Amino acid sequence: MTIYATGLRASEVVHLKLTDIDPERMLIRVNQGKGRKDRYVMLSARLLDVLRQYQQNRPPPTEWLFPGQRPDKPLDRVTVHRLLKKAQKIAGIPGQVYTHLLRHSFATHLMEHGTSIRVIQTLLGHRSIRTTEKYLHVSRDFLRETKSPLDLLPGFEPRIPMTTP
Repeated sequence: MTIYATGLRASEVVHLKLTDIDPERMLIRVNQGKGRKDRYVMLSARLLDVLRQYQQNRPPPTEWLFPGQRPDKPLDRVTVHRLLKKAQKIAGIPGQVYTHLLRHSFATHLMEHGTSIRVIQTLLGHRSIRTTEKYLHVSRDFLRETKSPLDLLPGFEPRIPMTTP
């Protein structure tokens, strides 16, 4: 849920510390993400609620949001992948599911809801807009529902009824 809600890489999620969560500003600080860059991503209200419930059901907190077997170490990425595969099986989702797919879905769904590609680039922590473009997958429904700029011009009424070519 954290990966999809934030667009973070699995390696960034496992290295989140409790102090990285800022419920006052509704932001998450990504400390030294890929390329050793710091950045902020949004904190979903729904995710915050789930994280609070998660913390209530855990032993006393450590510095890590998701502690590993040893409380002084973070959860490892391999465990995250295993947990995702387990969730996929429980949910009965066919096909390939992997953590990076959640990141791609995050970007695509933001774009489909009108978020600027530049904002998506910043949230994903990409240096190049070209990298961000590779993440964006457009559904056929979204393409079909997108209006041509010609149809958006005022005063345009089609004179000929639409027929199948």
